[in-house]
Amino acid sequence: MSENQGTSTLAVLTALSANAITFGAFMGAFILFRVKFKRIYAPKSSFDLVPEDKKPDPLPLDPLRWIFILLRKPPSFFIQQCGLDGYLFLRYLIVMGLTFAIGILIWVVLLPINAVGGRGNGGLDRLSISNVKDPHRYYAHAFMSWVFYGGVIFVIYRELYFYNSLRTAVMTSPLYASKLSSRTVLFQSVPDSWLDEKQFFKLFNGVKRIYVTRNVRKLVLKVNKRQALAMQLEAATTKLLKTGIKNKSKADKKANKEKKYKNKTLEVDDTAKLIQEFELLDATVKGIDHWVPEEKRPRQREGGLFSKKIDTIEYCRKELKTLDDEIYTLQKRYRKFHPKNSIFVEFEDQYSAEIAHQCVLNHSPFTMTPSYIGVEPSDIDWMNMRLFWWEKIVRNVIAIAVVCVLVIFWATPVAFVGMISNINYITEKIHFLSFIKKTPKWLLGFITGLLPTVLLALLLTLLPMFIRAMAKTAGAPSYQERERFTHNAYFFFLFVNSFLITALASSAVATIQSIIDNPASVLSILADNLPKSSNFYISYLLLQAFTIAGGSLLQVVGLVLYFVLGAAFDTTLRKKWDRFSVLGSLDWGTTFPIFINLVCISLAFSIIAPMILLFAAAAMLLSYIAYAHNLSFVFVESPNCRGRHYSKALFQTFTGLYTGQVCLLGLFIVGKGYGPIVLQAIGLGFTAFAHIQLKRAFGRQIEYTPLDAMRALDGVSTTHSFSGHSEYLRKILGFKENFASQDFIDREKLVHAATRQEIDEKLHPEDSTSVAVPLMADRDFKKTKHNNFIVRFLRPDVYMSFLRVKELLPKFYYDVTPYEDDKTAYFQPVSAAKMPVLWIPQDPYGWSTQEIEKNKRVLKMYDTNSGFNSKGGIEFLGPPPY
Repeated sequence: MSENQGTSTLAVLTALSANAITFGAFMGAFILFRVKFKRIYAPKSSFDLVPEDKKPDPLPLDPLRWIFILLRKPPSFFIQQCGLDGYLFLRYLIVMGLTFAIGILIWVVLLPINAVGGRGNGGLDRLSISNVKDPHRYYAHAFMSWVFYGGVIFVIYRELYFYNSLRTAVMTSPLYASKLSSRTVLFQSVPDSWLDEKQFFKLFNGVKRIYVTRNVRKLVLKVNKRQALAMQLEAATTKLLKTGIKNKSKADKKANKEKKYKNKTLEVDDTAKLIQEFELLDATVKGIDHWVPEEKRPRQREGGLFSKKIDTIEYCRKELKTLDDEIYTLQKRYRKFHPKNSIFVEFEDQYSAEIAHQCVLNHSPFTMTPSYIGVEPSDIDWMNMRLFWWEKIVRNVIAIAVVCVLVIFWATPVAFVGMISNINYITEKIHFLSFIKKTPKWLLGFITGLLPTVLLALLLTLLPMFIRAMAKTAGAPSYQERERFTHNAYFFFLFVNSFLITALASSAVATIQSIIDNPASVLSILADNLPKSSNFYISYLLLQAFTIAGGSLLQVVGLVLYFVLGAAFDTTLRKKWDRFSVLGSLDWGTTFPIFINLVCISLAFSIIAPMILLFAAAAMLLSYIAYAHNLSFVFVESPNCRGRHYSKALFQTFTGLYTGQVCLLGLFIVGKGYGPIVLQAIGLGFTAFAHIQLKRAFGRQIEYTPLDAMRALDGVSTTHSFSGHSEYLRKILGFKENFASQDFIDREKLVHAATRQEIDEKLHPEDSTSVAVPLMADRDFKKTKHNNFIVRFLRPDVYMSFLRVKELLPKFYYDVTPYEDDKTAYFQPVSAAKMPVLWIPQDPYGWSTQEIEKNKRVLKMYDTNSGFNSKGGIEFLGPPPY
């Protein structure tokens, strides 16, 4: 084996051993810690921090049995605990992991051909296409790319079909149809002539309420200032009480000697006993001012660095009173503020809202568009409600340009990481680095195998916050749209920098001397050495499979945040309670792209260097276990994105297919394998054709909710999504000339009865409160004679239909749920914002009661469910009073 064979086998083995050791350490720590630190590793099942229907049964404490229990959980469990987005994320991991695992079957053909290819490569490079010398052997790679990439395309189609059915079933379930957000549509770029609450009643049927967004910047500033002052008052009062307890404790310790003397006197003198009781009473009833002198009270500078210090509590109390009066005056004038160009329209039912959402509403371009449905009030970015259409275009262009510039500039450090992975080649050409060759083999393996992958992972974690800020700059009106922008931008960044730049840099370094000696053959040289860069990504996948997955389970960041930063910075009861009760969640705009990128890398190298399939499968499956645990037992749902990141992930997976096929085509061209070139060109054309057709077929389906999933099959009954009148009843069943024959009516009744019976059997147990109303989408006549695994896999139109997929949903999705109704839900929160309620610790001397009395004319302050521990620290004993 040559000393320099791409990223050496030694580097891969070093990465494997180092990551396996790290994974073992993480797993060992996780197994030990999960027993003791239930707040970190099982908060949802151990504490009353989530609704009862979101509280899973705890996993066993056995070191390994919990894994098998987790793997046997049905989809309904993950939909219930993780939400639609979480379940689909887990599904992406497991589907791709199984795809790569099954793809290992192509080893039977490719590995023998590569191994005896004739170029004499050693190590893992011997098993890649770079070892093939005879161009006629490329036929095997061309045909295997047809088989494997064709199979992946079918998997994408199958999953798109499944996602479309599942999303439709979820969106039209009674649980979602009853949500106010499912019946409310946000329209932007509304013309001035329509900024009137009455105009929309002319345009739509079924309108219930209109919410006009208004320019309330002055009110927002005052509400924010009031909130900040209230939190400052809470912190200052808490600090005052803590200082009083601390000083009282010091005084008590100082009086210990006198107390011993008095105890001896009390044995013979009842008068002394009475004197001691009076002294204790005196110490208890003394106000806090006795224990905290004026100069030790919380103080601040009112007008800057050189201004005079004032009492913080008195200042906040005075300012809060003034601010509250001003805010109350502005809130009474809320409906008189100038309107922005965005309007929320609430409809009587989901059906009417969807029709409005899917229609072209105005004759002028750029008006009444875009529109959004399903946006919760808490997810809205109210600052971006005012943007004009031209302003959104400009800001969007600027945001995209900044992201592109960022990708270009970030390529330099990323390329450097790729060069490190082939440092052994550099040392031969740059002589002052020759000392690196003298290092021990294990250290050289660490430098070329593990170190670059860790550096790349660190570089890629620094961008999400900045990209998310660019999404806000681009004018995203909600959390969902912000995450959508972030998803696209972050995937673009990851694919360009962590794959294209790194692969090219790694390949270029490995061939630098050959290029210098023969510049005209640069393409041929790079093509020959591109497969060798796959070993770097094997190390990267090992990092993902072992270290990242193990670290996700151990939650090192969560431990540090809770125990270290919490102890250092949580100085009030509110902060301590929030630290305990507020559970984390995943942001899909930055979580999904990481794994899509890994999938694309694996697909790109799957034919070129098929060994990568084993490591890709391991990475996906171990990540699935880690995220299945965390999403089910640790994290709460992120704001509902309705599963859209999954469909985006499936379409972005085509990037890996295109890249792999283009690389193969380039290798065939350089190797002058003319027959394989034609075959690969056909395969690439088929991939593009399938991509276009899938986009055309599912484009609108995954953006909108189908109307036939909201209307009753009998054409008469109302559903949770539709409560209007039926034209079918009046114009078909009630038509005087008997347009509908008796045979037609009887046939329709039989279909309706059979469908209702099937729904009752599959979806509604006896103890359920749900009512079966068959929908038009439930009318599915497709059947098959066989029910084996292969048929079930090849016929998603039968086994992943709307009616079949509904069985996966938790039963409570179909329980009768009252409609949410809130007359002020989509008014800006500042329009009804109240003075914050404060929470301070209760002390044994009544000082907190005195502070509450002093503030009662300004705001509400409570000291319930709280107290001091023996060390003078504050503690909450129950939920807060607000």
